[in-house]
Amino acid sequence: MTTQILFIRHGETDWNRIKRIQGHVDIPLSGTGFEQAEQLARRLMRDSEGGARLDAVYSSDLQRAQQTARPFADALGMPFSLSEGLRERSYGAFQGHDSDEINEKFPEEYVEWQTRDPGFAPPGGESQRVFYHRVLHAVEPIVAAHPGGRIACVAHGGVLDCIYRFAMRLPLQEARNWPLLNCSINVVEYENGAARVVSWGDIAHLSAGSSDDSFRKTA
Repeated sequence: MTTQILFIRHGETDWNRIKRIQGHVDIPLSGTGFEQAEQLARRLMRDSEGGARLDAVYSSDLQRAQQTARPFADALGMPFSLSEGLRERSYGAFQGHDSDEINEKFPEEYVEWQTRDPGFAPPGGESQRVFYHRVLHAVEPIVAAHPGGRIACVAHGGVLDCIYRFAMRLPLQEARNWPLLNCSINVVEYENGAARVVSWGDIAHLSAGSSDDSFRKTA
């Protein structure tokens, strides 16, 4: 049976805006992020009233994800389950810094990071390879618990990136050219252990657009 998951990236945070790495640091939504979460709730409520109901809601246990999930879960009268496995990648010592600061404070590690080696782990953090398998293992029991269902998972840009790579069969070292937008809806279907992207980067519900997940500061 086919299980459909709406993977939703959390709303904007102040650190997203200034391109500071969050990782496991428990940063709340910004004012803009809370507005995005309310707009998402109205969208999912309309969808539900139109027949596209959700069977369950899951969220990363970090507060920026929970604060994104709560408005629509409350509007739909649904509880949501927390999953530590849906957390963002741990960036260890890189957390709390932007890319320029990392280059200054950790020059050797920064160079290695830029090679996109899936085995590289920031000091005290996770490698991309470990993170990828952690995310897939977190999603597997969610899919198994809802055969034929339609569910929402609120998580993080890095988590969505892992899901997209799995569904599209892309190597971990390949440079990203797909969006990971704050408060976007990204629909993936699972069947017989395989995944297929149905739609990606949907922000039609947001009145002011959205920012991509990037560590590069813009002028």
